[in-house]
Amino acid sequence: MIEQNKYLDLLYKQYGNEENIISEIINLKAIQNLPKGTEHFVSDLHGEFNAFQHLLRNGSGNVKEKINDVFNNELTFNEKQNLASLIYYPEEKLKHLEKQINTNWYRQTIDQLIRLIKFSASKYTRSKLRKSLPKRFSYIIEELLYQVKTNADKAEYYNQIISNILTLKQGNALIIDLCYTIQRLVIDHLHVVGDIYDRGPAPDKIIDALMNYHSVDIQWGNHDIIWIGAAAGSPICMMNIIRISARYNNLDIIEDTYGINLRPLLTYAEKYYLDNPVFQPKTTPETISSKEELLETTKIHQAAAILQFKLEEQLVSRRQEFNMDHRKLLTTVDYTDLSIHLKGKKYALTNTCFMTVDPNNPAKLTLEEEEIIERLMHNFIHSEKLKRHTDFLVRKGNMYLVYNDNLLIHGCVPLNQDGSLKAFHINGHSYKGKYLLDFFETSLRRAYANPHSHNDIDTDLLWYLWSGENSSLFGKKEMTTFERYFIEDKETHIEEKNAYYKLREYQETISFILSEFGLHKKDSHLINGHTPVKEIKGETPIKAGGKMLVIDGGFSKPYQKTTGIAGYTLLYNSYGMQLVAHKPFSSIEEVILQNDDIASVKRIVDRPVDRKYVRDTTIGVSLQEQINDLNKLLNYLTY
Repeated sequence: MIEQNKYLDLLYKQYGNEENIISEIINLKAIQNLPKGTEHFVSDLHGEFNAFQHLLRNGSGNVKEKINDVFNNELTFNEKQNLASLIYYPEEKLKHLEKQINTNWYRQTIDQLIRLIKFSASKYTRSKLRKSLPKRFSYIIEELLYQVKTNADKAEYYNQIISNILTLKQGNALIIDLCYTIQRLVIDHLHVVGDIYDRGPAPDKIIDALMNYHSVDIQWGNHDIIWIGAAAGSPICMMNIIRISARYNNLDIIEDTYGINLRPLLTYAEKYYLDNPVFQPKTTPETISSKEELLETTKIHQAAAILQFKLEEQLVSRRQEFNMDHRKLLTTVDYTDLSIHLKGKKYALTNTCFMTVDPNNPAKLTLEEEEIIERLMHNFIHSEKLKRHTDFLVRKGNMYLVYNDNLLIHGCVPLNQDGSLKAFHINGHSYKGKYLLDFFETSLRRAYANPHSHNDIDTDLLWYLWSGENSSLFGKKEMTTFERYFIEDKETHIEEKNAYYKLREYQETISFILSEFGLHKKDSHLINGHTPVKEIKGETPIKAGGKMLVIDGGFSKPYQKTTGIAGYTLLYNSYGMQLVAHKPFSSIEEVILQNDDIASVKRIVDRPVDRKYVRDTTIGVSLQEQINDLNKLLNYLTY
């Protein structure tokens, strides 16, 4: 009771008097009765910044939908397209149109944008709208927003505002701010369901955009985890990042973007490794690397792979509880005839690069290798930009999120074949379901807080999250990286998926998982990323009778050949859920010159009988708790 009184005393100091408390209760109760804001779900961005930032700008088609709602038969199709591309890329579009722009165009366009803002802000309080307005024109925009067309007394006042803006040559600046305000208003909250990083060229730009976004949360993906792991001091996560970056000819992300010097590794690789076709980096028609640069990358690729395999064997040996002895493949190799026995069969090894492997002690690092790893690890830990980005990922991220009666998770909830929760046994404890994911998250946060402890259990668990059988982010029995490099027989490349990926087709499975996370409502969903949906082969992203939604499938360009599309996103507004399928993004230039937007097809997933209001949401629950506290404070003051 004493603690409660202290809390109420602090609350009273915050509001000052009873009138302010009553006013706040009235305000919060009113907000609860506003329509629910629009949530935007994206997943598996894989470093494809241009496509991602376009979806942010068009709200997965939401901007165009608002234009159609407001200007239905008032504008032609081409006029709507022009207005949409102006809103997406105002600076570029204004430059393209500069010879066509006149006073009438400015007046008409400003009026159209003001009407769109007014319509898009209809779900928000005036206070929230005010906070969304750009500072330099906030007063002017607010005046224009609340003008009354029938008020003849103020008509000249509003007309003079526009005239002054144009006289002072501020028309472009105002239009730019109005366009970005519309972008902000059409989406209330953004969910990123994992994998900002991977093979794409600009994950850093994605994170910079997210850091400036008005409201966002992140569910970590497996590729995000290895970058967090490297920043947390895991040498094996670090070598894996270097290997993957070399594989996709993307070492620039490490050296140029994050300022991490790879020269020690290159010097070492030049000393021991030769050209090797399996390790040549993947290129595209846009690749501008010279033959010399590609050869350097090939050598770094080999060095990183062998160092990764050595570090993995050391980790497996010291963590018997991980049950990964079958992944000690360097130890399994027969170095006399370069073969390996796997699962009762013998396979020849090709394109090997075991120059620095001691057959008598394959996992042992040379003194030279130890020094290189230590120097590289120091560079990763002390990269200011990488730390800034991983700090953001850790601060805004979680293994999963329960939000507005939905469960958001990147990978899976590990299951046994019979649909029961699969347990991970470690340190005398057993974890499964929600508690397994909570355990992984707690370990990750401890590891990240202590980046100089390289071989502790928490740091090792970061690698387990990448490749362990019970990892909710991996979701497979084993990762066959070694086999894909050195064994031609593709039967050894197969990575058996966890039972979750078959059983998630069934409604009873998803309902069981949702209940494990405290979700029992009929309109609850599990929103998933991680696995591309092969729509080209007839696969559907809507599973388990609509309870499961998979929104991965195409941001990464290499996946688009197998998926047939450029990914799914999800919109959830007060009227229900819409799954949006996208065609590939062309370029900003095409949007500006040809109004070539991403073609998006929306499917209704769930349209509840009753419209959703703020009171029905996670935020609404929080507001009700505030209201309850304020009512307690009033009673406390009265008695």
